[in-house]
Amino acid sequence: MTPKPFNFPAKRRTGLLLLTAAVAATAAAAQASNTHELSSLSTGKLGAEVHGLVRTARAVSAVASTVADYEFSLRGLRKDSDQYRHLISEVHLRSAKRLLKLCEVNKGFYVKAGQFVAAQRVIPKEYSSTLSALQDQVAPLPFKVIKGVLKDNLGPDFTEMFESLDEEPIAAASIAQVHHAVLKSDQEVAIKVQYPWVQQQMTFDTRTMYFLSKTIAWLYPQYRFEWLPLAFADSMAAELDFIHEARNSERAAKNLRNNKLIRVPHVFWDLTSRQVLTMQFYTGRKIDDLDFLNQLGVEPEKVAKSLIELFAEMIFVHGYIHGDPHPGNILVSPEGSNGFSLVLLDHAVYRELDEEFRKDFCQLWEALILKDLNKTLRLGERFGAGKYSRYLPIIFTGTPVESKHAFGISTAEKETMRNELKSLLFDDLSSFMETLPPDFIAIMRIDGMIRSIIRKMGVSRVTRLLTYTKYAVYGLLCSKLDVESSRSPMKFYFAVEAAFLSFIATLKYVLILIKVLLGSIDSTPWRRKVNNVLNYMYSKITSEFWGIVVHPVFLLLWIRLNVLF
Repeated sequence: MTPKPFNFPAKRRTGLLLLTAAVAATAAAAQASNTHELSSLSTGKLGAEVHGLVRTARAVSAVASTVADYEFSLRGLRKDSDQYRHLISEVHLRSAKRLLKLCEVNKGFYVKAGQFVAAQRVIPKEYSSTLSALQDQVAPLPFKVIKGVLKDNLGPDFTEMFESLDEEPIAAASIAQVHHAVLKSDQEVAIKVQYPWVQQQMTFDTRTMYFLSKTIAWLYPQYRFEWLPLAFADSMAAELDFIHEARNSERAAKNLRNNKLIRVPHVFWDLTSRQVLTMQFYTGRKIDDLDFLNQLGVEPEKVAKSLIELFAEMIFVHGYIHGDPHPGNILVSPEGSNGFSLVLLDHAVYRELDEEFRKDFCQLWEALILKDLNKTLRLGERFGAGKYSRYLPIIFTGTPVESKHAFGISTAEKETMRNELKSLLFDDLSSFMETLPPDFIAIMRIDGMIRSIIRKMGVSRVTRLLTYTKYAVYGLLCSKLDVESSRSPMKFYFAVEAAFLSFIATLKYVLILIKVLLGSIDSTPWRRKVNNVLNYMYSKITSEFWGIVVHPVFLLLWIRLNVLF
């Protein structure tokens, strides 16, 4: 194919020239950053602004190179051609490596931004896989700097509140570092202290990211990620407010109070502010540290199943989900009745699902497991997936809805699915993702992180699917019990109601499993008869049945007990 001559629109040509000119500025800025003059400005507001300009110059250079790479590498190619698909994958990978290097050099919020982008399901896989290598680890600040933040937030005599306070941090990341301490009551605590310059740096860097994203959108109207910098800025604003994080932690602890395997550190409010967070200290290691699990004598499969149950409960029952479940935020502690417990850390970002969305998602999961195509398509329309609704089973279960297998997929089905997905362009994927509600995107992202962890721990996909199904059934039947059960004087009534609903949910779950297993067996007269009976029983065990028949019976029972006693 003969390449077409360069013939850029005036707007794009001007933009490319401006971005290219910035590349030259980067070299000068980088050279200046090594001079004695800049070294003398390394502290204070002026020094922070100079360093901010250097980071911005690097970012502009990386973006300019990336824009030019896409523009010149794909020039004249048809989007539906095999050559285009091959080349765009190569350009994606080169660009992702370029951004990875930028994040590693600029550090700070650029690392956080790279991790944020890697966690999104709407970007090409080359970016997510490359940027996922970023580690949010930095050299800690001297304790005299941390001491200044503690004085400003806890008072000049803050040392009198502690029996001991270790000056060496136990962890250091982009926005804060953590110190171990012991209170006067001998309670061990972890103190998370925010760096004093973080707020200013976040404002500077996120404005740079927003400007660059707007520039790309101006040059290329088909660019669909203009929203990413704003979403990242919102996420960072939540992370920088430690009072917000403490409140999230307490709400999560309340939701999970009946789960004996989960620990959420207690917050010490008298030692907590927007820049300082003091919480109960737990010993433990990352959940995917298999060597540590072997030392404890704990099977990785049990730990992974506890993790799946934790997030299934968050998604389907409470609709309040930890937004960053990477291994460093989920520790395995040797404390616990089963020889271990999971400690949930970093509660800065949570996703609260709309209640109607949560119920619809519970129904969608049932439909996916039962391979109910009509219900899947109907709910997909409600979620905004439109014509792409038929791909929802592939996204969440890994099997097409037409598959005859209960949980697996045949070689022929896999080949058919691969060919069908190959025909989809990235623009199709982007259009699909843009139509979905934010709650749906958040669940896809979080579920992807959970799947990554359990895959390393050797847990089968079936375990996750069955656990999610169990909690989807319970979440649909028991949506209001947690709120109502705390209301006096009806605690006894709601305790009985909860026990009965749990039984109904278990029965419905068992029926679903039987239906799924029967669905994978070749059609026979006896199987059809059994399936008809199961369909009848399944249709009766619904929330409507509970509301119309069972709920009034239990209410009358409660009234009768009050009259008698």
